[in-house]
Amino acid sequence: MLKIESAKNATYRKLLSLTTAKGLKKERLFLLSGEKLLREFLRKPHLEIAYEILSPRLKPLAEGKELQTVQMPQALFDQIDVLGTHFNILVLEQPRIEKLENIGAYKPHGLEVVMPVGDPGNLGALLRSCEAFGVKRVILTQEAAHPFLPKAVKASAGSVLRMALSRGPGLKDFPDDCIALDMDGEPIGAFSWPKNALLAVGEEGTGLGRKFKRRISIPTEGVESLNAVVAASIALAHYAGKI
Repeated sequence: MLKIESAKNATYRKLLSLTTAKGLKKERLFLLSGEKLLREFLRKPHLEIAYEILSPRLKPLAEGKELQTVQMPQALFDQIDVLGTHFNILVLEQPRIEKLENIGAYKPHGLEVVMPVGDPGNLGALLRSCEAFGVKRVILTQEAAHPFLPKAVKASAGSVLRMALSRGPGLKDFPDDCIALDMDGEPIGAFSWPKNALLAVGEEGTGLGRKFKRRISIPTEGVESLNAVVAASIALAHYAGKI
């Protein structure tokens, strides 16, 4: 067991960096927090565990020859436990995210979602809905938050570990024939989905602009628009034939 006593410790600084997008990109690791998610993962681990992080009151859960258990004072642990779980934290290798080079020639298989969502909580929740309704792939644009930020992992309820993810260019470079989920689009009840399609989902405030020709909307009464996660979930359920 490695015991860390100082915030100046190199391993501690490395682990703390995993709470930021910059650290995630550099280290190619991420934090898995929350008792339910940890126990689910450990029942059938499919990613390499680099570290298990403990406070003095916690006992190790994971086992393995290559696993490094790291213990640190509660105050240092709390800085890494940004979600406030007060439970063990696993440091895992990031699943591979394929980079799409020529998005103009890309052909989707089934429904695939283009996601320029910058809020990690919304991004994670959308990934959960994508898994629930059988989306084949999620393409993260350059504008999107890092999918392995702690808040995104938590909001996804583990879906980020299972969904097929790709990284694409900026939203402006995607083909105009993407289907855009937009409050000014065609009511979804009258929309006939193609078998293979790219669905672009924006975020409240920024939206998707006017780039895309095909636009669908979720009709509402009494409110101007729905939360992006709610609207996208309805659209995905409609494609899947659940509603």
